[in-house]
Amino acid sequence: MEWFWPEGFYTIAMLATFAVGAFSFKLPIAVAMSIAAIVGALVSGAGFPLRHLVEGTFGYLDTILIISTAMIFMKTVQKTGLLEAIAAWVIRRFRNVPLLLSLGVMVLIMIPGMITGSSTAAVLTTGALVAPVLIKLGVPVVKTAAVIAMGAIYGMIAPPINIPALIIGGGIDMPYVGFGLPLLICTVPLAIFSALILVYPHFRKGAKDEKALEEELRRMETTSLSLRLFLPIVVLVVLMTGERLFPALWPALGLPLDFLIASLSGLLSGVKWNPLEAATEAVNDALPVMGILMGVGMFIQIMTLIGVRGFVVVSALALPAWLLYLGIATSMPLFGAVSAFGSASVLGVPFLLALLGKDEILVGSALSLIAGLGDLMPPTALAGIFAAQVVGEENYFKVLKHCMIPGVVTAAWGITVILGANYIASMLPF
Repeated sequence: MEWFWPEGFYTIAMLATFAVGAFSFKLPIAVAMSIAAIVGALVSGAGFPLRHLVEGTFGYLDTILIISTAMIFMKTVQKTGLLEAIAAWVIRRFRNVPLLLSLGVMVLIMIPGMITGSSTAAVLTTGALVAPVLIKLGVPVVKTAAVIAMGAIYGMIAPPINIPALIIGGGIDMPYVGFGLPLLICTVPLAIFSALILVYPHFRKGAKDEKALEEELRRMETTSLSLRLFLPIVVLVVLMTGERLFPALWPALGLPLDFLIASLSGLLSGVKWNPLEAATEAVNDALPVMGILMGVGMFIQIMTLIGVRGFVVVSALALPAWLLYLGIATSMPLFGAVSAFGSASVLGVPFLLALLGKDEILVGSALSLIAGLGDLMPPTALAGIFAAQVVGEENYFKVLKHCMIPGVVTAAWGITVILGANYIASMLPF
């Protein structure tokens, strides 16, 4: 009977408006969420609350700044040629050791997601770089796209930057501190598993065309590895770790400024590149994700204003234990079809509140992992669609088919971490 309460009606109205806008009228996700927020306010009798709409739009301003500056940093590293040079070195170094090559390729795919907190960034940077090499190494096209999609999602969830965890923590005023090891526990076993089932069997057979592979590697090695190329990464590591190691002495610059300073150091790398062009490309690539965050912020603000958010929290708290875990494993990825970030905010926060008896950091990490699967859910399926485009596959459902087993294992592992959260926390040094 709960869904016949006014808040239940408002919830249905907002979700239905979003579904019609996004799926029937093919509106951008951010626009559809904004319209759904306005409809929710009108239906509830709140009128047109302009102040709340504006506040919601800027609700995730910190996260938006992190994404945009992190993308500028990744473009800097890409423009200097460091990404291609590292990828070529890893493939040459481990091409005769299939197991290590499989793991090395997965790490390469994950790195941009780890830095930017965006699966799209990982797919469009290192994913696009390694795709032709993987195909020449004998990996089928659709499996190449599948490993890129899964690696991008695990990179998005792995530390140091995990935006769904930031959003979940922000919902209950939990600082983003101490998430490093829990996020590694959530992602590293899954990354290894996905690499072993998707690419390792094909690496064992060897490259189909050694000549074509060698030509591709030489193309990637147009910029030779040197210490100066690593300067942006060194600067970023120093800036990010200095504040934690020497909190009393080190100035608290914040992640956006850390990324910008590290990007500027790329001008000393010894390679000519256009910083304005790189920044423009980075912001253009990040705009869809930043737009979604603005729409999510507006959506959540109105949900809170009209009582829908509290309704969702109470409904989650009222679920029996077995149904709660089933709901986490299914509803969070499905709602992630709207946005993994939206899933983290709308569902992640109430689920975390429903599990307050368990270690909050580990539970929040696992919930962010499960929410990340939303980037595989059609019709948006950001990771799957972009990965298919990178390899030239028109039907992205063929890619999602090969992501199914890793996806199910990912959801199961997330639930396992939640169930054992207190035990795992007792084993960790924090």
